[in-house]
Amino acid sequence: MTSRHLSLLKPSGHLTLGNLLGALRPMAAAQDDADCVYGVADLHAMTITHDPVVLRARTAELATLLLAAGLDRSTLFVQSRVPAHAQLAYLLECVTTTGELNRMIQFKEKGRGVGSTRASLYTYPALMAADILLYRPARVPVGDDQRQHVELTRDLALRFNRMYGEVFTIPEIVTPAAGARVMDLQDPTSKMGKSAADTAGVIQLLDSPDVVRRKVSRAVTDSDTGSEAVRIDQDRKPGVTNLVEILLACGGSTAGLTTYGALKKAVTDAVVAELEPLQQRYADLAADAAYVSQVYATGAARARELAAPVLAAAEAAIGL
Repeated sequence: MTSRHLSLLKPSGHLTLGNLLGALRPMAAAQDDADCVYGVADLHAMTITHDPVVLRARTAELATLLLAAGLDRSTLFVQSRVPAHAQLAYLLECVTTTGELNRMIQFKEKGRGVGSTRASLYTYPALMAADILLYRPARVPVGDDQRQHVELTRDLALRFNRMYGEVFTIPEIVTPAAGARVMDLQDPTSKMGKSAADTAGVIQLLDSPDVVRRKVSRAVTDSDTGSEAVRIDQDRKPGVTNLVEILLACGGSTAGLTTYGALKKAVTDAVVAELEPLQQRYADLAADAAYVSQVYATGAARARELAAPVLAAAEAAIGL
């Protein structure tokens, strides 16, 4: 039986080089031997104050970038176009306790020091659980930042099954193979994030070569000199280590590099070469919006077909 890979990305900002190397590449590779279902989680982007025009534009950009990154053999959909996500989320809220939601780390962090937050920020772990359970994946690869939410998903599925009957597949949590971990060029102790307020150290997938060159040229290094300056040493040289790892992940080599200037030039050339075909594909797709819309309409139709029996079984079990 073909395994199913599931991943949803939130349009909370512009995709970065870190997203490409750490997420999109593995997602594309998984298409060779798995049924891949990938979504744009636009509902999750509404848990904090947002501009509707910006949300719509970022959703379109992310959808097009997923195609440009080679995910054309996957089922691609926008979350809000599959109503079962919101419908199942409410059923799961009915078996979720406030105590569980109070313990969610991300809610604590985003709500800290804020007088009031949207109720959707509090309850969105139930929506995330619905995102997973609707497609019955046997295994869910998860990083440390999302482990708590997937653990809650398992708890809710087990509780629902115990209270109302066997409906949900209980997904196994697995640690994904270590992928490229790209750090902020200005703060190499922090991950390069698409929601960063300061993008000086963030290489976005649609950055021009000149912008990439400027950001890399200003990347944090250190004061070492000599033939051993360009090396991986996460503890003592986090900035240089980040640049070297970006270079290697983009197919470059450190052979012959003895200065930080040479390293930064090599990184710039490798990143620009990595982004060029993706940006060209993105431009072609953006000029053919009807094609992109059709791909996502077809994907949403299949996602609705996959989700329908799970939602129907949950509704019948809970008494609707």
